[in-house]
This record gives sequence, structure tokens and C-alpha cells, in this order.
Amino acid sequence: MIAYLIMSFLYFIVAIVIALAASFASWQILPWFNGMVWLRVHFITLGIFTQLVFGAMPILSAKYYGLPRPKMRWDIWLSLNAGIALLLFGIPLVNSVPIIAGGTLVFVATTLLLIQISDIRSQSERALAITNGRKFYIAGLSYFLVGILVGTGLFTNWSGPLGIMGDAGEVHIHANNWGFMSLVFIGFFVDLYPKWARRELSNPKAITPIFWMMTAGALALILSPWFANTTLAAVGAVLHTSANIWLLVIAIKPLRGDKPAWTAGMAQMLVSYLWLFAPLSMAPFVIFGIESLLPAKLLEATTPQALIYGWLLQFGFAIVPYFFQRFFVNEESAELGGTWLSFWLVNVGAILLWASILIQPVRGLLHGGAYLLWAIAFIPVAMDLWRKISTGMAKAEAAMDHSGSLQ
Repeated sequence: MIAYLIMSFLYFIVAIVIALAASFASWQILPWFNGMVWLRVHFITLGIFTQLVFGAMPILSAKYYGLPRPKMRWDIWLSLNAGIALLLFGIPLVNSVPIIAGGTLVFVATTLLLIQISDIRSQSERALAITNGRKFYIAGLSYFLVGILVGTGLFTNWSGPLGIMGDAGEVHIHANNWGFMSLVFIGFFVDLYPKWARRELSNPKAITPIFWMMTAGALALILSPWFANTTLAAVGAVLHTSANIWLLVIAIKPLRGDKPAWTAGMAQMLVSYLWLFAPLSMAPFVIFGIESLLPAKLLEATTPQALIYGWLLQFGFAIVPYFFQRFFVNEESAELGGTWLSFWLVNVGAILLWASILIQPVRGLLHGGAYLLWAIAFIPVAMDLWRKISTGMAKAEAAMDHSGSLQ
């Protein structure tokens, strides 16, 4: 897990620089950086979060089945990171060779991880009725395989052979966001909410229907652009939104009236879902092209950025420090991370980005302001991560010195 966390931290630092450069590009200070939208998005999705979930999922699944912590799978780690490096090199160059090689390696790493997690339940002697996040992880990884396949095909003209009738880019985004990340994050909720909130979800029986609603909703949202079918988009949006609202209800209900429970980390994690719902609420404008009310094409181009920085990044500000604390310092005392400064900066930044869609005369100013706030929001979280790494390394060195003095 430590190796995944170190890579996540490195991508975290790069993401700060990339967000700052995006701000300057919007203000025409670095105009050459304007075409890097997908690169900076992938530094967060493939970089920060994929590292985190690949490291955490086997450990959490094994724990809830009473199994020892799985050994580090260096074959998965190496395939994943070599693949990501090739993709981040190939995407800005639009070079099919590193893109295909990178996509293949990430696909292999995901398949190996999926097999590892699928095998965990069969190794357990516990009753098989345990409710945990494992099924969310398996479904999420399955959708990730679809996202990798279609995403790699964007640069290699695979859309035709795959039978994609609509926008292949939307299929890729929907598979990764509504499928992979959404399901994995709910898996984290199921496994870790009792530790985060020090109480159970208000209705654990809701977890199974939420799982099926999320899985079916994600499938419909993926198949909608695949088959250019707007009905599937409507069905998927309703199922996906309803499942997430249900999750928030059973997560918020136990916290009512308990002000100390509303830490910056808990607030960031729960409020982040507002920015998940925002793109779904705009779906009719994109699907039906209602240009007279809102600029549908601009919505389609900008909402993925708002989704990544408003929802994904803000959720990460809470859980990434948690995993660093848990595995670098002290597993039992780990708490959600994040600060109130980051909370306000990331949310005001999301508001500015949405405003940039609607207010055309100052679009560049607002867009650049959003990325500047996001770049600043990274800094206190990055400093906290570095403190946790330093503390963990110091403890490891002290333990090694103590062991050596006893020999």
C-alpha cells in the first residue's frame, strides 16, 4: 500500500502545478497550455485516485472477511504505473503507440486486481453474508475495464468496431465516473463510514438496493452514448441520482444534532456530492441540445472538469489523508483529512467554473479563477500528506534503529 500512496502523493504535487498552469492559460499567460484539459483530468483520475483505490481495495476486502492483509502485488503495481506513465506521455502527443501500450498495461493491472478481489471471499471461513464494499469494488473495476477499452480506442479509431453509435468520449467518461469511481467511493462508504463517523449508517439494509440501482444506472449511462439512446440516459440519471441521494440520507441521518461530527473532512466528503448531481441535472441540456436556454456544447466540454474538481477532488481531500494516516502513521487513530480552507476554496472554485459557463463576457476570468482556487486548495492538503509521510518514515527509521540495537 505504501508504494501506491507514494505514487499518489507525487501525482498530487503534479496536479497542483497543472491546475495553476490551467489558471494561467485561461488568463492568456500560458496560452499554449489550453489544450491540456484531458491531461490534467487524468493526473487526478488515473494518477491520484487509481493509485489509492488499487492499494486500498484488497486490504479492505480481506479485513472484512477475517483474512490477513494481502501481500503487495508488485506485478499489479508495476503494470498500473508503467501504463499510466505511457498514457500520460502519449495523450498530449496523440501518439497511438504509447497510448495502446499504456492502455493495455492498465487493463492488465485492473484484470489482475479484479481476480485478486474476486478470490478473497472464497478464501474466507466466515459466513458469506458479510455486508461490505467488495461487490462495489468488483462492479467498479468491471466498468473501469470498459472505460480503459473505449478510452484507448479514442485515439485508435476503435469506436466503429466496438459498435459505438454515439460519442465514444462520453462512453469513456461515463464508464470511469458513473461506473468506476462512483461505485468504488460507495464501497469506501460501506467499509469505512463506521470508522469515519464512529457510528453505523442509519440503514445498512439499504446497501444492497443502492448497489443494484448504482450498477444498473451506470450501465444505462454508459449504453446511452454507446447506442445514441436518450431514454437510457434519462433512466440511468434517475437511478444513479436516486441511489446517491439514498446513500447521503443514511450517511447524514446519524450525524444530525452532533456538531463535533461535522469535521472538515466529513463536510468535504458529503458536500462533494452536490457537484456530482450538478452534471446529472444538466443532462437534458446536453442530451436534447437545448441551446436556447443553456450553451449545451460548452456544458458538455466543461462539466467533466467541474465533476472532477468539485466532486472527485473534494472527496479525495477527505479520504487521501485518511489512508496516509492509516498506513504511514497509526492505523487505528486515522481520521478523515482536509481543512476548512480547502473546503471553501474547492467549492467556490466549482461555483466559479459553473458561472464561467453562463457568463460569457468574463468566461476566461472566471475559469482561470476557479483553477487558481483549486491550486491553492491543494496546498494545505499536500502539506498534511507530507507531514504524515515524514512521521511514518521517522517511525520506521526509529524501529529499525531499535531493532539494530537489540542485535
